[in-house]
Amino acid sequence: MTKKRKHYSAQFKFQVALEAVKGLKTVNQLASEHELHPNQVSQWKRQLLAEGATIFDNGAAQQQQRDMAQTEAQLYEQIGRLKMEVEWLKKSTRLS
Repeated sequence: MTKKRKHYSAQFKFQVALEAVKGLKTVNQLASEHELHPNQVSQWKRQLLAEGATIFDNGAAQQQQRDMAQTEAQLYEQIGRLKMEVEWLKKSTRLS
């Protein structure tokens, strides 16, 4: 049986990384407290120190990219329809 991956919120990641940065508890203590692997806590700590809290909140950026892709697809579809209409109009004016 495969085990499903756990997904943690940006707020949770930030809190754990902030606790690790504070240094009041060791990484191993934090990991066992939150039922995480110590490497994960260390990784979140490095990310927090390097990039700040905004690196964990990429859901909004992904949603924006999906919206842009959907809009782009709709625009290309509209362009295709308009090209077909222009071609049809060109042909129909030649026949008349």
